[in-house]
Amino acid sequence: MAAAPGVARSRFVVVGGGIAGVTCAEKLAMEFPSEDIFLMTASPVIKAITNFKQVSKTLEEFDVEEQPSSLLEKRYPNIKVIQSGVKQLKSDDHKIFTEDGKEYIYEKLCLCAGAKPKLIFEGNPYVLGIRDTDSAQAFQKNLAQAERIVVVGNGGIALELVYEIQGCEVIWAIKDKAIGNTFFDAGAAEFLIPKLTAEKQETPIECKRTKYTMEGSEEKERSLAASDKLGSALGPDWHEGLHLKGTKEFCHKVHIEILCEVKKIHLQQEFIQLQRTSLTFPKEEKNVEPDEVLWPVYVELTNGKIYGCNFIVSATGVVPNVKPFLDGNNMRLWTQARQMGWYAAKCMAADTFGESIDMDFSFELFAHVTKFFNYKVVVLGKYNAQGLGLDHELMLRCTKGQEYVKVVMQNGRMMGAVLIGETDLEETFENLILNQMDLSAYGEDLLNPDIDIEDYFD
Repeated sequence: MAAAPGVARSRFVVVGGGIAGVTCAEKLAMEFPSEDIFLMTASPVIKAITNFKQVSKTLEEFDVEEQPSSLLEKRYPNIKVIQSGVKQLKSDDHKIFTEDGKEYIYEKLCLCAGAKPKLIFEGNPYVLGIRDTDSAQAFQKNLAQAERIVVVGNGGIALELVYEIQGCEVIWAIKDKAIGNTFFDAGAAEFLIPKLTAEKQETPIECKRTKYTMEGSEEKERSLAASDKLGSALGPDWHEGLHLKGTKEFCHKVHIEILCEVKKIHLQQEFIQLQRTSLTFPKEEKNVEPDEVLWPVYVELTNGKIYGCNFIVSATGVVPNVKPFLDGNNMRLWTQARQMGWYAAKCMAADTFGESIDMDFSFELFAHVTKFFNYKVVVLGKYNAQGLGLDHELMLRCTKGQEYVKVVMQNGRMMGAVLIGETDLEETFENLILNQMDLSAYGEDLLNPDIDIEDYFD
């Protein structure tokens, strides 16, 4: 039956112009070349994968570019990009209403709607979230006039941020005992810490993961608190092409406050009325002294300390853009990137054909490659002994300033690994985790730097 006037109908609708949504739409376009695939996005550009390389069975490397949606439609003529945000979803009726007043009817729907920063305080003009290209450019603009900032959070954005910033004091507040708690243990954190005190910025290593460029989009002025704008995630190389420098001439100047969170944020006038004392930037082997400088904003931490700064970066994670989809609907959301988008399309196609589908091999093992502090970082499997209880052991190899290798063993079998630096062990360790070979006979030689472990298991 034809759709009513002003109503468009498609067998498949995908919401979201990020990696997951674009990958899903591309896969569906290949599976159903005679069907129109609707891709809805609030942004004028989409995220496109280029230079894709399958490093190993589960590890992937690729570049990501921001491209006009017209290029996607040119590559896949049956993909129709609808540039509008979603206003409402009626899942029982299989209908989507967009912000430009149009209505779409679908048979199958994939939601890859992205997320926005989870700000520690909403509506504060001195709190900035970094999520997409526009918010990263707003951060660069404000950093250029800053002498000190406070970074709150311990995830990937925070890790890269504190390393990349030059010429600006950074107070880094984390709720954990060590930096990078999401990705690695305290030992790996100690391996990375010296990079934060290095006087000279190193030449960045090449890391083909995600690289973002702006094509055909105008630079927009944004307020510090423009966190309600939608956009696709930046990824680990978000800072490339940005000039992240403050007003000072030094390189790194980072102080870490552990086991604390932000208790309250005070504007300058409010802080003066409170008659409280803020602290100067801590120096090694010296008592922290009261700060005589007046700052635009002050951060009070749960450990009782107060620091003044030019602005605060909230890098405490994201929340899904699910508001238009929740009212009156009972749903599960695909929220991952390329593999999830690809697998979502595979499931939609299988259901359309009435076929069964097995779990894809890419979900057999958690595998991620990124870059922190100019080191290549690979995490595999249960890299922090997740779910293993006390019944496991760790094996370590560390060369200061060069590499850090940790493997998680249980009953003689490798369960996970953390590789920092150019170790060339990722494919070998991936295979050992997947095939669960008994490695008891190798003992500590498994990480002996004088033995080429790859030769054992080729």
